[in-house]
Amino acid sequence: MPNSLFFDQILEARNTLRKSEVKVADYVLQHAESVIHMRIVDLAQEAQVSEPTIVRFCRALGLNGFQAFKVRLAQAFATQRNLGQFAVTDDDTCADIIHKIFDTSLSKLMSVRDHLDPLQVRRAIDALSRARRVEFYGFGASGAVAVDAMHKFFRLQFATAAYSDPHMQSMSAATLSKGDVVVAISQSGRTKDLIHAMAMAKKAQANVIALCPPDTPVSEQADLPIDVRLVEDTDIFTPMTSRIAHLMVIDALAVGVAQKKGPEFDEHLKRIKESLSGLRTEIPQP
Repeated sequence: MPNSLFFDQILEARNTLRKSEVKVADYVLQHAESVIHMRIVDLAQEAQVSEPTIVRFCRALGLNGFQAFKVRLAQAFATQRNLGQFAVTDDDTCADIIHKIFDTSLSKLMSVRDHLDPLQVRRAIDALSRARRVEFYGFGASGAVAVDAMHKFFRLQFATAAYSDPHMQSMSAATLSKGDVVVAISQSGRTKDLIHAMAMAKKAQANVIALCPPDTPVSEQADLPIDVRLVEDTDIFTPMTSRIAHLMVIDALAVGVAQKKGPEFDEHLKRIKESLSGLRTEIPQP
């Protein structure tokens, strides 16, 4: 897909950019459509860099200047006006739509996987394994991820809860203790209420893990950030890919924690599975 490839190109280039150029890349990834209408002086002011830095950023992408960059960005958006990140056209069949949505989502998930830092994940697993209490915070679509995470960690014998209300998050954070863990989930990395709750949790000496884009306010507030690099267009609807990516990272954390508990923990999981068997109908015999 044109815009997917271009944003993926920016993400790939980000690993080799100078620190100041990374600030430009991150601003573009977060505000791509607005950048199309900016002058170079506007982008420099918003990203808090110099104009020569923006020129170097453009050249790092193989473009000869800022105007060429804006043209490329506009072309990327022009192909995908119908449904955000998916380049759906008026004559696409239902089969075409299915393939485009699945192919784009799979491609983005593979990109998230390839950019995950195993050391960040390992540190988060270690902190979770030592915790007595684990709480999950998220808003909107991330709130659904928080609830799913709570279910997984409840099975792992943690005192756990999920909150998507700012007042509940604040009250939860105020009652945490040293060594407890908060997992903050954010697709944007810029939710003010979430940042406030994270600060309160840190004040209570809890460890704060964040699943969010790197170099964002949520990432910077966290003790243990896990960089989830994913670009999505949410102007028309909220795509599933970011939620799936966060759910998969939660799965990796849960499996890592279960692994640290050792083989004897298998008996506990078996008992939980058996407790649910009576809630299901029997499979009809052929």
